Amino acid sequence: MAEEVGLTARSIRYYEERGLLKPAARSEGAYRLYDADDIERLRYIKGLRDDAGFSLADIGQLLEDETARARIGARYRETDDPGERRALLLEGIARIDHQVATLRVKIERLQSMIEAATARRDHLHGHLAELDATGGIAPHPAGSGTHRPAERGSRS
Repeated sequence: MAEEVGLTARSIRYYEERGLLKPAARSEGAYRLYDADDIERLRYIKGLRDDAGFSLADIGQLLEDETARARIGARYRETDDPGERRALLLEGIARIDHQVATLRVKIERLQSMIEAATARRDHLHGHLAELDATGGIAPHPAGSGTHRPAERGSRS
């Protein structure tokens, strides 16, 4: 299963230790047994970690919110009491709002990184414009580390 999901067995055991994945059932030979829900959860964890760059703490909170939302949905379907249904819906909305806030923090961090990278690129474009304006001869700032190549036949 580790190979199927693209994780190491050690990572999966670690996720169990951290509470991100429920401990697997065991076969008679003491092998871990996972069901389709476990595999899907591992793919979700891997995506949050690798694709979105979330910390394991953030992943744990997002997973807890998803688990709670599923419990809320089951309780909602089991009751006909309008007051209880309303309370469950409000609780579900609060969980989703929490997820959205977590995701927005990640977006803000990524946006800040994009802005910094864009500023670095713009800085280099400025140097290119300088070179183009001077016909390829631009002054080097003092201490820039530029040097003339050694002339042929000379000893360095």
